[in-house]
Amino acid sequence: MKFLKYFPVFFFSESEKKIIEESIGEAEKHTSGEIRVHLEGRVRGDILVHARKVFERIGMTKTKDRNGVLLFLSVRDRQVAILGDRGINEKVPPKFWEQEIALIQESFSRGEFAEGVSKAVLQVGYKLKEYFPRDRTDANELPDKISF
Repeated sequence: MKFLKYFPVFFFSESEKKIIEESIGEAEKHTSGEIRVHLEGRVRGDILVHARKVFERIGMTKTKDRNGVLLFLSVRDRQVAILGDRGINEKVPPKFWEQEIALIQESFSRGEFAEGVSKAVLQVGYKLKEYFPRDRTDANELPDKISF
């Protein structure tokens, strides 16, 4: 059964998926930004190019303020990418996501997969709050579920 860990849908247990999805909901309570987590088994070529295609395919470019963020994980390759949409990228400094990527990679090196993603999601929400604070008219524009 260990080989199933390489299939993205089986990488996290159901309870781990729930923890991550609850983290997304918690992070989005403080920002109008939208956060998604996406897993794939293996990426051929440049992870950022592939993650950008997924970003568009799962609707991340359709938020009102163009403030979606994707945490993209390639399970077999053990690679991580974080992408922000145009609205975010116009406001944040270069290398804005490097701290979260390092947090995920460090957690993964200790075998703390769900914990690392959950912590990174919460930190992304905290950072987004600075640029896109939540107001009372904000609506959840994208699902909080992990995509595969």
